[in-house]
Amino acid sequence: MNMQAMMNQVKKLQKDMEKTQEEINNKEFVGKSSLVTVVMTGNKEVKSIKIEAEELDKEDIEMLEDMLVVAINDANKQIDTETTEKMGAYTKGMPNIPGLF
Repeated sequence: MNMQAMMNQVKKLQKDMEKTQEEINNKEFVGKSSLVTVVMTGNKEVKSIKIEAEELDKEDIEMLEDMLVVAINDANKQIDTETTEKMGAYTKGMPNIPGLF
């Protein structure tokens, strides 16, 4: 393979990776924990938080705070998993060259 063909292949791969990352960033992920639902984008921006409780007592606030942490972390894990799965397809079998992408 000549150098020009290899550079074209690298440019195409880079465009494909950018497109995939953009798709992940625009996708919404839903994290859940008991009474709390958190919706985040793939770039980990919180879009909404919904609390499934009609009334909360003062004692429930600390528990609710813990549930928010769990729900946000759940959504973050989903984002990380999808990013690894989709972006890993581009680097599979490639040598690790710092600064290539």
